[in-house]
Amino acid sequence: MNYEYYTVDKIAEMLNMHPKTIQRYIREGKLKAAKVGKSWRISGHDLSIFAEGTDRKEEMTWNQDAAQTASSDKINVSAVIDVNVSDREEAIQIANTMTAILNAKPPEYGKSTMTVQFLESESKVRMMLWGNALFMETMLRFLSELTGQKEKK
Repeated sequence: MNYEYYTVDKIAEMLNMHPKTIQRYIREGKLKAAKVGKSWRISGHDLSIFAEGTDRKEEMTWNQDAAQTASSDKINVSAVIDVNVSDREEAIQIANTMTAILNAKPPEYGKSTMTVQFLESESKVRMMLWGNALFMETMLRFLSELTGQKEKK
């Protein structure tokens, strides 16, 4: 399996924070990271959890109900998506549409989260999504349609 890992500097850039702030969050246990050589690496999933402010302990708590969830909840996916936009108005349209889709999702999509950020200096919308495979597939399909990227067959 391939997992995406980010450096402290990359996360600081993505979240518009100082790298020392990210390092402090790692030391305090607020952001899960692994030491590789002399530097830290953070997985995309742990970044999503951190960005949403979700308590990692809750996620790792096992209960009998979780064992009986639908098969669509067996796989959870996180993604950081950058969408190039022409102006603030387009960024707001994308953010509002994706938020509306998230808020109208059916119950079988389970727990999911989304964070949206407009990076005006880079002319992009950055989205961090987390949820089951069905939710992620749907959100990415809507985003593809919304941005005019049609599926090629």
